[in-house]
Amino acid sequence: MTNNILQKKIGIIGGGQLGQMMILDAKKMGFYIVVLDPNPKCPCHSICDELIVSDFNNKKAFETLAEKTDVITYEFEHINAEALEELESKGHKIYPTPSSLKIIQDKLHQKIAMKKANLPVPDFMEINSTKDMLFAGDKYSYPYILKTRTGGYDGKGNTVVNSKEDVDSAYKRLGNGKIPLMAEKMISFKMETSVLACRSLNSEIKIYPVGDNEHIDSILHKTSVPAKIPQSASKTAMNVASKVMEIFDGIGMFCVEMFVTNENQILINEVAPRPHNSGHYTIEGCVTSQFENHIRAVVGLPLGDTSLIKPTVMINLLGSVGYEGNTVVNGVEDALKLNGLSLHIYGKDTTKPKRKMGHLTVCANSIEKANEIAEKGYKLLKIKA
Repeated sequence: MTNNILQKKIGIIGGGQLGQMMILDAKKMGFYIVVLDPNPKCPCHSICDELIVSDFNNKKAFETLAEKTDVITYEFEHINAEALEELESKGHKIYPTPSSLKIIQDKLHQKIAMKKANLPVPDFMEINSTKDMLFAGDKYSYPYILKTRTGGYDGKGNTVVNSKEDVDSAYKRLGNGKIPLMAEKMISFKMETSVLACRSLNSEIKIYPVGDNEHIDSILHKTSVPAKIPQSASKTAMNVASKVMEIFDGIGMFCVEMFVTNENQILINEVAPRPHNSGHYTIEGCVTSQFENHIRAVVGLPLGDTSLIKPTVMINLLGSVGYEGNTVVNGVEDALKLNGLSLHIYGKDTTKPKRKMGHLTVCANSIEKANEIAEKGYKLLKIKA
């Protein structure tokens, strides 16, 4: 449509908070944004230039988005990769590429690709029956992890197989053979971490600092940066993330989730081909946020500086347990009195238990001080408690 980079029109599949934060940074550079989402009141609806209201399996809607824009990206990976491949074959630009998305969507294929590239991953195997599960138990010992190969997030699609007696019930919990499965050896780790990496159209790669991730009920609760791990482990994690970008020919932001073992070894858990919840800290904490670098990458601009400005802590704000309905945020005035606290509320009009509704970020001169202020803010802020 246009050769002037800043006049390019960007299409985003998905109108949630990640898309919203992409738009906020894209608008600083003047980009025109078209969003596709089934919810006319999605978080992106009030700040995008156009909203196509459609479900994510509507090929016609994808074609409309492609016709209206110069480049398409997406804010989550559970979308129709074949439809994106068709658009790409007609000359439309889509990043991250549909081919890399297709591999990453299937956790088994994702792990196979990384193992072939000699990247560190936990032991894994394909599961097609309870007989396979018993073999996995003999191979890895109990407990081990059973995963759906596609569609899982925030702990959904995972279950622990504790013993031989648990095999049948675990198999039933994850679809009773109707969904493709895989098994992974249980890893004893001292920390879960993620490394955010960005790769541009000219293969420039920028890596963000390593973060320490804490989860509650398999949902990310807090990210603290820099992570308290030896420099050697941090360097290894960043190198691994860089190699992941190369093997998947990644364009844009990728998040590489990893385990740090008790011996400070790095093992890759999963890869997400998009900006990530654990990278929200980069908005205030880094020179260039993950969202700005994602936009820069997919349109062909040079990548920005990923340096950490100050130690930073990010905490997710979830919908209160026991309440579902209109969104009301309590404690805002008191929380914003805390020095260094930044508040992000995503604009979702309804809340439900454990739904991601916003996050807070604190930058301070030490990680301890940032954590202290962040915890105070977290106790004050409640989504309709």
